[in-house]
Amino acid sequence: MKLRSMFLATLFFSAANAAADTQVNVVGLFNDKAVLIINGGKPKTLSTGQVSDGVKLLAADSKSATLLVEGKTRQLGMGQAASLGGGSDAGVASVTLYQNAQGHFVSECKINGAPLKFIVDTGATSVALNSGDARFAKIDYKRGEPMQVATANGVVTAYRVTIAQLKIGEITLNQVEANVLEGGSPPIVLLGMSALNRLDMKRQDIAMTLTKKY
Repeated sequence: MKLRSMFLATLFFSAANAAADTQVNVVGLFNDKAVLIINGGKPKTLSTGQVSDGVKLLAADSKSATLLVEGKTRQLGMGQAASLGGGSDAGVASVTLYQNAQGHFVSECKINGAPLKFIVDTGATSVALNSGDARFAKIDYKRGEPMQVATANGVVTAYRVTIAQLKIGEITLNQVEANVLEGGSPPIVLLGMSALNRLDMKRQDIAMTLTKKY
């Protein structure tokens, strides 16, 4: 269960009771090919139809890979991972993020089902996103509480809202406080402390593991 990765930002999911499962990370995506890390091994490129250590690539494009493991099918995007196979799905989900070349922890989340990029920002008191991303996530942000916030581009109007659902890998957080800023800043979602306070954060070298507390 091997994989080759050119990417430093990788998302890894594991469950406490999933020792019997196969852990699969998607670290590269191409048309009809995917680069996978299986059970923490070295990166390996699979073409559609190929099998490695019980993991079969059913389909792949630049957005996602569809995998088959022990009769279970899962579609994963770039940087996502999952525990697949015969083990229990019970337990506490955790996500491991890896630094990118700039030293930031960047990956993909889903806000109300809409896929968006995020960056971990422990200096932000709340999750923050721009108004375009908020509309994409079907957030009626103008019904939120308005306020003025200072940004690199000056003072802008923001709205305090509540995100119904925020997903990072297999971690799901409901009713998360957030600020929506008018305009295009921030360019990606800031994962601030209104979400991070509900997660245990452990840092080791270039890796940060997030584990859901409640």
